[in-house]
Amino acid sequence: MSDPTPDLSPHPLSFLAAFGAGGLLSLMVLFNGTLANYGSLLFSSWVPHTTGTFAAMVALMLLRPGRRLKVRAPLWAYSGGLSGAVTVMATSYALNTPLALSGTLAIGLAGQMIFGLIADARGMFGLRQRMPSVRDFAALLLIVAGSLILIFLGRG
Repeated sequence: MSDPTPDLSPHPLSFLAAFGAGGLLSLMVLFNGTLANYGSLLFSSWVPHTTGTFAAMVALMLLRPGRRLKVRAPLWAYSGGLSGAVTVMATSYALNTPLALSGTLAIGLAGQMIFGLIADARGMFGLRQRMPSVRDFAALLLIVAGSLILIFLGRG
């Protein structure tokens, strides 16, 4: 008889993928901020989204992935492009301030964590509802404290 509770421990590849995504996010913020410095916030958002669209079209043509489900995604799922565009413009702006790359990423991480805890607690966007624990709030406190140290005391 098999155990009815699923294994919820993360796979080591998940850690590697998240770490790699964080590194790529740092590069993206740097590149987009540089574009904003030479152009505008709108330009710094337009270029990567246009490039990404073409890259996705090429990948779709080459890989021809099949749909896993025959149902359509909910309408709100298509708003990722809009939130992505606003995110690129906001980080491009913040990068070109005294926050620089590390401060922009630190504050961004704190914002992501806060939104993630709210989304988990409410089960938003089809997520499985999970109430934050004391450990989650302790991690958030450490991230915010580290961000503040980096921003206000890291210029020495």
